[in-house]
Amino acid sequence: MLGVGEKFPNFSLTAVVSLEKGKEFTTINNASYEGKWKVFFFWPKDFTFVCPTEIAGFGKHDKEFKDRDAQLLGGSIDSEFVHLAWRKDHADLKNLPFPMLSDLKRDLTSELGILDPNAGVAQRAAYIVDPQGVIRFAYVTDLSVGREPKEVLRVLDALQTDELCPCGWHKGEETLHV
Repeated sequence: MLGVGEKFPNFSLTAVVSLEKGKEFTTINNASYEGKWKVFFFWPKDFTFVCPTEIAGFGKHDKEFKDRDAQLLGGSIDSEFVHLAWRKDHADLKNLPFPMLSDLKRDLTSELGILDPNAGVAQRAAYIVDPQGVIRFAYVTDLSVGREPKEVLRVLDALQTDELCPCGWHKGEETLHV
């Protein structure tokens, strides 16, 4: 698995960005959000039970990520057509404010090292990537355990301070001085 300090891989993936006919899909690659922090998070498969809870959770915090000049990008190994059908079908996913990436060929998940060898799907991984394309945070849970978007947001805040941040630190609190 690629980790902290390594360059995020080059990619070019089709993403669902809208439910509006004719505007559903776009291609997203490394240059799509140049100069921004990026938060990538992956889930195993669409039309499952845990996945929509965390996808909707990240969606609810999209404005907070954008306030920190960070772009959310979610994805799985499902096709863009499956993503679109799921968004149309699931009430919590209809108005997602961020792209749903399709890694159908499993290129990005393989390069990241997060393709589960037994299930053949993306592991529940999250990455914070700085504006220079360097991974600054990597987080993977078991396929059955959802992530907490507020924790990813807390870590993004800490990374953006360039200070030492103790356990449980939150934006606005005192950092450690060396």
